[in-house]
Amino acid sequence: MYSLPEPIRHAIESGRAPSPPQVLLRLLQLVDDDCTTMARLATLVEQDPGLCTRVLTAANSPAIRRGKQLRSIEGCLIALGTRLVRSIATCLSVQSLFDERTATRAVDLSAFWTHSLLVAELSRSLATSSGYPRPDEAYLAGLLHDVGELILISALGDPYLQLLAGSASEAELADRETEQLGVHHGQIGTWLADQWQLDSPFADGILFHHLPAEQIVTAAQLPQVIWLAHAAASGDAVPDDLERLAEKLFGDRSGSPLAALRDAAEQRMRVFADAIGIAPLEPTPSCSPAGLPRVLGLRRGAAETGADAAAGQLAAMIGDKALLQPLQEDLCTLESDAALLLSLRESARILFDLNHLAFLLADPLDGRLAGQGIAGQEPIFGQVSLVLEEQRSLAAAAVLSGAIRSSYDQAPAPAKSLMDIQFARALSSSGLLCIPMPGRNRTVGVIVAGLSAGQHSRLTHRLPGLANFGRIAGVTVESWREAQDARKQTEDNAAAHFARQARRTVHEAGNPLTIIKGYLKILDSKLPQGAGVHHELSILTDEIERVASIVRRMSEVPAARDNDQAVDVCDLVRELLLLYREALFDARGIVIETALPARPIHVACDRDSIKQILLNLWKNASEALSRGERFQLSLTDDVLHQGRRFAELKIRDNGPGMSEQAMGALHRAADGQLGAARGGRGLGLSIVGTLAHRLEIAVTCRSKPGHGTMIALLLPAPDRTERRGGSEAKPN
Repeated sequence: MYSLPEPIRHAIESGRAPSPPQVLLRLLQLVDDDCTTMARLATLVEQDPGLCTRVLTAANSPAIRRGKQLRSIEGCLIALGTRLVRSIATCLSVQSLFDERTATRAVDLSAFWTHSLLVAELSRSLATSSGYPRPDEAYLAGLLHDVGELILISALGDPYLQLLAGSASEAELADRETEQLGVHHGQIGTWLADQWQLDSPFADGILFHHLPAEQIVTAAQLPQVIWLAHAAASGDAVPDDLERLAEKLFGDRSGSPLAALRDAAEQRMRVFADAIGIAPLEPTPSCSPAGLPRVLGLRRGAAETGADAAAGQLAAMIGDKALLQPLQEDLCTLESDAALLLSLRESARILFDLNHLAFLLADPLDGRLAGQGIAGQEPIFGQVSLVLEEQRSLAAAAVLSGAIRSSYDQAPAPAKSLMDIQFARALSSSGLLCIPMPGRNRTVGVIVAGLSAGQHSRLTHRLPGLANFGRIAGVTVESWREAQDARKQTEDNAAAHFARQARRTVHEAGNPLTIIKGYLKILDSKLPQGAGVHHELSILTDEIERVASIVRRMSEVPAARDNDQAVDVCDLVRELLLLYREALFDARGIVIETALPARPIHVACDRDSIKQILLNLWKNASEALSRGERFQLSLTDDVLHQGRRFAELKIRDNGPGMSEQAMGALHRAADGQLGAARGGRGLGLSIVGTLAHRLEIAVTCRSKPGHGTMIALLLPAPDRTERRGGSEAKPN
């Protein structure tokens, strides 16, 4: 671990060096581990009081909580999902780097910030093109490669500002730091990375970024990536000797020339800098060299106030970047508009502390703003159809102007409408913040958030981040709608083709199945009473009838799920065990263990489809397991997931495990090409995935070769509040 001279270390610690994000680092590792349980995650989260508080608050929010209040961290994690937990932890840890208590006095951080962003973008590009396995790690190392300068500004104040003011380059600054302080900013950043217990190559990337080129060629890949990114970002152009060094370091793996990578990275950096309201400084005689904080003055008072604002601005920038980038990636993976809007609602809560908000989406035909059919918001938003006239509402004004509008704007605003008063009352606030959601082609809608005067004051410097959040929301919603339209057209075409093929298959398969069933009845009648095979013949007859039913349904249009037709899944599982336990497990010497409640557990799913799912999973397991290995089956209910109630049916074994390809079959559509793989087992798993998707059953599979398999099914519970022919009160 890197050590600092005692006076410097004391000054830094007295100035509150950023706290180590050990919980975040371990949390990210566990979230990425398929074998991690929610109980294990909960144990880790409970070690950080701040993270616990955020998790409890988010999970018990009106948009998430259903029924009784969640008090356990494990229950909160189940309700939130790992993606939201990851975002919460990232936000807390990164924003704690430079809060208002680590004041960067009397400096302009624009040049520092844009340089750090450029190095971060370049680091990720170089990591990707050179084959480094963790490009996001390279991005963060590039973003923090000069973090030591900020720490020294905060810890030492004026003496360090004088060093900055008198330095013509980062290299000269490092030399002067070493001469006067006994340590340079790269060593300070390395010390911080060691305090955070980051991997050694990460810390080395910070430590080595000022070394000569002839030394860096002997380093590991990540320090080389950070060094090269820093060198390429330090000038207006990439010199030929740097291009040759890049080729020497990475050879043909570097892909594009370094100059092209730098141009692309600078373009991305400028887009982001513009989005958050930080224009890169143009080089002028009054500015410090590229990358260095510019000293505005050494006097106290007014200069200090401006610097405090700069520190808060930096904190907001880092926090917004930390969340908005993974948020945009995560949103693209969601498969429903409900999940998309819920994710946006919770992200706004985490990132901007906007605890009460709603969405109004624009009608594609007339542009009216409406909130019908959007879950988790107050009834008033589902009842309105808002004409796009500025005087109608701040929401309409925000869409028309393409800019954020609030009740506390100093600029001329539309007269306060009664609709805005209703919106504010519904959101338990004194005012409104309206964020437009522009798409690529048109405005998709507007985010309406409750806002107090105090919140408005705190969010004033974060308006660019809020605007960028609105753009991400708009583009994502627009893309999701376009994908849905395309998917529906594809599904309609496929359904028509399937119906024609299915009718032919039903006709061709029905006759032989009827003949087989008839001959089984004849055989059963010819056998003497008391013969031991009557039971087996009965099972065969039932199976043939089940197959015939499946074949008949191939030509039928699937009916919409009827929540009133609740299935007792306990009874269904016991029935299947009675029929198939002997043939699938006992005869093969497989030990089967069950944990089923004595009381009924009802789910809102088609009975035959659940039966088909379970039989495919059981047959797959029986084929894979050997004599003496265990097959476990358990069932629990009242599981909360993303605000909904489910019963969880879990299948676990200690067999050989499954490959990633086999697990992927659970998430692929069943087609004829899979039947040849592994004796049809791949097709069986893909049928499970197809049926689960149709029934809205979430499937989780965790398996490693040689370590067994766990498959969990979340079966949706019946709606307790809406019953045909009457109503049922919610339980207390």
